[in-house]
Amino acid sequence: MSSLTDPEVRDFLLHGTRTGKVAYTASDGRPLAAPIWFTIDEDGLVFNTGRDSAKGRAFARDPRLTLVVDLEEEPYGFVQVQGVAELSEDPGELVRTATAIARRYVSAEVAEEYGRRNGVAGELVVRVRPTRVIAEMNMIG
Repeated sequence: MSSLTDPEVRDFLLHGTRTGKVAYTASDGRPLAAPIWFTIDEDGLVFNTGRDSAKGRAFARDPRLTLVVDLEEEPYGFVQVQGVAELSEDPGELVRTATAIARRYVSAEVAEEYGRRNGVAGELVVRVRPTRVIAEMNMIG
């Protein structure tokens, strides 16, 4: 089993602008999945979502989730993180994490604006506490 502290896993997750696909359970028991922007900081894997979004409501009800990041070209690969969501509405943490996440995907100027826009009341910081990490970096070799 792998872990988020494994340099190969961290490098894979943080490479370029790969998005995550987070899976969670709807209130009626249906499995749902959604693409997300994310990053890894000193405390682990983190992303933002709205408190009243499907994801936000689901994590408040049942914090279990699975996040998959994949490489869609040769040599094909993936990291799957199973874990528990820890939610925060701390305003400072919201701005910091939203800005850090955006820096992976957009210019620095746009990231600052994104952080301010998404670091507001009604948004959540979702910090994933891993219970299991599965990684396959080269599926054809």
